[in-house]
Amino acid sequence: MRCKLVAGNWKMNGMGQSLGQAEEVAKFASGQDAELLICPPFTLISRMHDLLQGTGVFVGGQDCHANASGPNTGDISAEMLADSGATHVIIGHSERRQHHDETDSQVRTKVAAAWRAGLVAIVCIGESESMRASGRTLEVVKEQISGSVPHGAASGSTVVAYEPIWSIGTGKTPSHSEIAEVHDFVRSELVKIAGKESGNEIRIIYGGSVNPKNAAEIFSIQSVDGALVGGASLQAADFLLIANCAAS
Repeated sequence: MRCKLVAGNWKMNGMGQSLGQAEEVAKFASGQDAELLICPPFTLISRMHDLLQGTGVFVGGQDCHANASGPNTGDISAEMLADSGATHVIIGHSERRQHHDETDSQVRTKVAAAWRAGLVAIVCIGESESMRASGRTLEVVKEQISGSVPHGAASGSTVVAYEPIWSIGTGKTPSHSEIAEVHDFVRSELVKIAGKESGNEIRIIYGGSVNPKNAAEIFSIQSVDGALVGGASLQAADFLLIANCAAS
């Protein structure tokens, strides 16, 4: 049985005072059957790690550079994330792919960098609304997985997050059958990349307008191993309600 992962992506939100929300999550984290992760802005990672150390709540980054160091102004390496206390890093989020023109090849090098630093890479994939409307969802997902996930992927180093772009922040979510279809397809592709044993152990989580009202239904889908939560992760009460749904 794969333990569910509930990851909060704070995106470009949060100041020092926001650490109180993470502290509230930690108060109720013990005894949770689900694994909890918060990915704050880079500026909060070290402080959040110090605050949450020993609570069972993990801290992650939202992106990393492929190189360990160098003349890359404004970037941060996977090694720097690990040094700050991060255990995970989100890579290839659609907002990075869309607004920063990240390619599958670039995502792949960042995944390798995360592994190099001992981080768990959360690799994001997902189609746009026009791609789904034209019936290309599985084709797009196949291209993204094969291009973004290096060989050697394993459950201890890799999580795949299916995030349909048209669902992120819109309040719209795919139907149960649509989510299940993509997750089952992703599973078959992971088996091809990582082999039967490892491919079946890697967690596939869903992201896109996950909130306390729809979390239980989403987690009831057998092929969903957790969630990547955006806006609803900014408030501890909402994030914990979602986490409780994953653990039930």
